[in-house]
Amino acid sequence: MKLSKGANAAVPTSLLAVVVSWQSEHAVDAHALLLGASGTVRTDRDLVFYNAPRHVSQAVTLAQEPAPRTARLSVSLPRTEADVDRIVIAGSVDEGTFADITGLTLTIHDANGPMTEFEIANADPVTALMFGEFYRRDGQWRFRAIAQGWSTGLPGLVTEFGVSVDDPADRARTPRVVEPFGAPTPSRNLNARMALDGESPLDRSSASRTPTVPTAGDPHEPQTPTLRAAGEHPRTPMLRASSDSTLRPQQRDRLPHTAQTDLLDQSQGGAADTTDLSTVAETGSAAPHSTTRPHNTRPVDLARRLADPQPAPAPPPNPDLADWHPDPEHPARLRWWDGTEWTSATYQRSQPSNRHCARCGNLRRRKLFGGLAACQSCDSEIEEFLTHWHTQAWRVLTAHGPRGPEWAALWASLRYQRIEENAGRDALRDAALSYVERLVTFTFADGEVEQGELAAFEHAVTELGLAGPLIEDLRRRMHRGRTLSRLRGGDLPVMRIPGLHLDPEEKVHLDLPAVHVRQLARGPRLTEGRLIVSNKKLRFVGDGTGTELLWTRVVSVHTEQNAVVLAATSSRGGATFTVADPDYVAAALEGALRVAKRLILTPGQRDTRSIPQEVKAEVWQRDGGKCVECGDSHYLEFDHIIPLSRGGATSAMNLQILCRSCNRAKGARI
Repeated sequence: MKLSKGANAAVPTSLLAVVVSWQSEHAVDAHALLLGASGTVRTDRDLVFYNAPRHVSQAVTLAQEPAPRTARLSVSLPRTEADVDRIVIAGSVDEGTFADITGLTLTIHDANGPMTEFEIANADPVTALMFGEFYRRDGQWRFRAIAQGWSTGLPGLVTEFGVSVDDPADRARTPRVVEPFGAPTPSRNLNARMALDGESPLDRSSASRTPTVPTAGDPHEPQTPTLRAAGEHPRTPMLRASSDSTLRPQQRDRLPHTAQTDLLDQSQGGAADTTDLSTVAETGSAAPHSTTRPHNTRPVDLARRLADPQPAPAPPPNPDLADWHPDPEHPARLRWWDGTEWTSATYQRSQPSNRHCARCGNLRRRKLFGGLAACQSCDSEIEEFLTHWHTQAWRVLTAHGPRGPEWAALWASLRYQRIEENAGRDALRDAALSYVERLVTFTFADGEVEQGELAAFEHAVTELGLAGPLIEDLRRRMHRGRTLSRLRGGDLPVMRIPGLHLDPEEKVHLDLPAVHVRQLARGPRLTEGRLIVSNKKLRFVGDGTGTELLWTRVVSVHTEQNAVVLAATSSRGGATFTVADPDYVAAALEGALRVAKRLILTPGQRDTRSIPQEVKAEVWQRDGGKCVECGDSHYLEFDHIIPLSRGGATSAMNLQILCRSCNRAKGARI
C-alpha cells in the first residue's frame, strides 16, 4: 500500500521494520520518540537515536549497521507500554537539507515483507523531518504519513516533544564524554528561561513561520505539531496563571497564542495549573511547574560519541544467544544480552524455592488437598503472550522455516518474557507437525531426497522439539527416500561373491533371492533363483536355468506391484522379477543402468523429473494440504493425474495431493 502525505493506514500489532531509503550521497540519521497522552515524551529516555539506539522496553531499536543508503528501525508494537500513545519516526541530516535528498522513501515491513510505503517527494529545505507516526485508535495501531520539518535540526525536533537537550557551551566547558541520559531529577523548565521585558522569540519569528500540518487523513485523528522556522524556539512556552490579574496587559499581549488561550480558559473556570508570572516578569525565570515532567539534571547529549571512556563489560559465554545473564556490574541481578551488546533491561533474580514463583518471585498459594498452585498472574500473562507469539511464529515458520534471524528473534522474545521454551514448543506443536508434514510432502514431490532436504528435516524436528510414532515414521521415510535417491544416482554398494566368475573390471552391486516370471501361452512360469546385478550385466541363476541381460539392451526399469520390470530393445528381451523389496531393487537397477549408459557423468547431473517449488506451493494451497480422495493429512504425496509415462505434464493442473494408500491404489491409471 502506498500512502500520500497526511494519509493513514492500519498496521498489525506485531514486530515491524521501518526502513528509510534514499538514492543521493547523503547521510540520514533515523530517530524515534515514544510519546505519552500529553503529546510529549514521558522521560528523556523515550528518545531513540544514535547515542541511545535501544529503548528500555525493547519497543524500538535502531539498527547500528544498516544497508548503504538506508536507515532501519525495529518497532515491536506488542512490547510498547500501555501509556505510550504515539511513536514518532523522524530523521535528521548533518550536511545539506532534505530538499537535496532524492528518492527518499519510508517503507514498513511485517513478517511477510513490505506492506506500506510513503514516498517523500519535494521535501522542504529542513535539516530535521518527521516522517510519520504510529498511533493508537480504537484499540488498534495505525500509521500516518506526515513529512513535517524543522529547520533547527535534531535539537529543535526533539525539544518540540519535550526532550531536554544539552547546551553546546556547557559541553565545551565539560569535555568528558557523558551518557545520553542522566539520573531523572527535577530541573528548570526550559521554557521558563524567557524574560518578558522584551519581545519574545515567537514574535521575532512569527513573520517567517510556515505551518505544514497535513490536511488529508482522518479528521478525528490527533493533530501533529506545527512546523517552526529557523531561529524560533522549538517549544511553545506553557506559561499559565491563576487569574488574569497576575499579568499586566503589556505582558499578556506579548504571550504566545497558546498561553493566552490557557489564561482565557482559566478565567472561565479552567484547571488551576499555575505558575507565578509576576515572578517571571521580575526575575526572568519561573519556578518548576508542579505537574511538569521531571527533566534530567544532565540533559540529552546529541553530540556523537566517538569513544566510550569506560571499558565495555565482557560478553557472556555464548555471545550469539540473546538471553538473561548475570549482570557484569551487579552479579546479584540478571541483565539482558541481545546477541550483540548488553542492554539496560534488568531484573532481580528470585531465590530458588518451591514456595515462590520462579518467574515473578511471588508466593504461591497452597491447594486445598495439598501441594502448591501455579502463579495465576504469571499464567495469565504467559497465555496472553503465547496467543500472539503463536501467530507470529507460524508466519515465520511457513515463510523462512525454523532457522535464520527471524526465528532466533522469536525465541529471544520468549526468553525476554522469562517464559520456558518448552511452553512455546507446546503452544506450537500442532503448527510444527503441520510444517514437518508439509516439508516431507514437498521433499517427495519429485521422488528424490537430497542430503540437504534430509538435514533440513532433522533440523526442523530437533528445533521444534518433536517426537513420537508419527515423527519416527516420517524419519524412516526420509532416510529410505535418501537411500533410494543415492542408489538411483549411481552410489551403489560393492560386494564380493566367492565362486562367481566375473569379467575384467566387473563389480557386483546386488545379490538377492528373486523369482523370474515368464509369461507363456498356458500362463506365467515362475522360477526361483538369485538375481545378481553388476556394472556390466544382470544375471539370474535358477534351478537348472540361467539368463544374462547386458545393460546396453535395457531401455528402462520400473516397478509393478511386487515385481521389477525391465524393458529391453527387443520384445522378448525384457524380464520381470518378483523380489521382497521392489523399490530398493528398482533403484539399484536404475542406478546401474545410468552408470553403464553414462547418464551420470558428475554428481548432480542426472535426468530428474523435478517439480518447481512454486508449483508445489500452488498445489498444496489449492488442495488444502489434504488428500483429495479421502481427506487424510498424513503421509501425503504429489501425484500426476495423467502419469508421466502416458505423456502427463509436470504442472499445477496435472498435479494433485494423495495420501500414500490412495496413491498406491491409483497406480499408473488416469
